[in-house]
Amino acid sequence: MLLHIPEVLTAEELAHGRALLARASWADGRITAGTQSAQAKRNLQLPQDAAEARELQTMVEAALKRNAMFFSAALPKTVFPPLFNCYQGGMDFGNHVDNAVRSDPFSGQWVRTDVSCTLFFTGPDEYEGGELVIEDCYGSHQVKLPAGDMILYPSTSLHRVEPVTEGARIASFFWTQSMVRDDAKRTLLFDMDRAISSLRARLGDGEETVMLTANYHNLLRMWTEV
Repeated sequence: MLLHIPEVLTAEELAHGRALLARASWADGRITAGTQSAQAKRNLQLPQDAAEARELQTMVEAALKRNAMFFSAALPKTVFPPLFNCYQGGMDFGNHVDNAVRSDPFSGQWVRTDVSCTLFFTGPDEYEGGELVIEDCYGSHQVKLPAGDMILYPSTSLHRVEPVTEGARIASFFWTQSMVRDDAKRTLLFDMDRAISSLRARLGDGEETVMLTANYHNLLRMWTEV
């Protein structure tokens, strides 16, 4: 599933986050890259324990918790602490697949990366290039979203960030271990959830809506790992 989630951050959160990012000290982005990814990665990144990064992590995590679309699509069990990167001056990140598991630097807990997300802090009119290109069985998809919006996609996807030739592309990125690890099953559940919400809004909790809701929860019960 490739999903655009709009307005994850409020205007106030976005302004505050950009102010924090403007005064933060950036480091080489390869600090969190694996051996193979480090060869293709050219960007800047906030150290995970920097004060600005910790405040931004809390803000993004709070935004995710209140976002119904994110919950429905990702069915999160564990969210890896959000990271923050910057591309400028020709920086890019070549084709790669995200590491299958990562260790939370604060808790030491291992997190399986089922779902990848990029949350944009700069808008498409603020930089040239910098498209996130995600490849799947349907081809290549170029993503460049408004500030405050987020793209969600399977962590199994081959993807890259094109060179930023002007301006700066600043974003948060993170991974989620889902309660349902299989992307096809998550997609089916997400579509069912949207259909249930639409039926409930139009028809209320009639017999058909209740039956479909029961089927959704029974599938979720069958596939969930908690």
